[in-house]
Amino acid sequence: MSTEQIDIHEVTIEIPDKVKVTESHKILSVEGPLGKTRKNFKKIPVDLKITGKNIALKSLGTRKQDYAIFKTAESLIRTLIKGVQSGYTFKMKIVYAHFPITVKVKDGKINVENFQGERAPRISKIFGDTKVIPKGDDVVLTGPVLTDVSQTAASLQQNTKVKNKDWRVFLDGIYLFEKHDGIEK
Repeated sequence: MSTEQIDIHEVTIEIPDKVKVTESHKILSVEGPLGKTRKNFKKIPVDLKITGKNIALKSLGTRKQDYAIFKTAESLIRTLIKGVQSGYTFKMKIVYAHFPITVKVKDGKINVENFQGERAPRISKIFGDTKVIPKGDDVVLTGPVLTDVSQTAASLQQNTKVKNKDWRVFLDGIYLFEKHDGIEK
């Protein structure tokens, strides 16, 4: 028998003035100055209640795993609230040795042209409300949802991965070099 104290973990997250949060059927909708986003909490076992200007979050168990899930849910909510207030910016660098790479945004997709002299462009998907701005040898990705911005950056970097060559010699590609909170203009 254990003498350890059994705690049900709970936290109250304050909703800022310019942010509106609603919950319906365990789907959390967050709306702020930069846009709106939604997160599905149906498969995350936490108790979620909105009362006035606060979000009450409570774990459903007392094990370490329940605490880890609870802290993950808390982090997700704080990230959503911060995103619709200030947003996120990722900067990527275009690196090439022989063939100049050009990046263009067309029809909600990112076209990477002339990568290693290829004639057909490599196409990456833009996730969510992420804005992609090519500036010379940099590509700036901004948006209110961290997961969408980071997934777009990962998709672009993965799409320009060098294959069938020694990656230590052929360093061509588009690489992430900076990320921070706030939307850069």
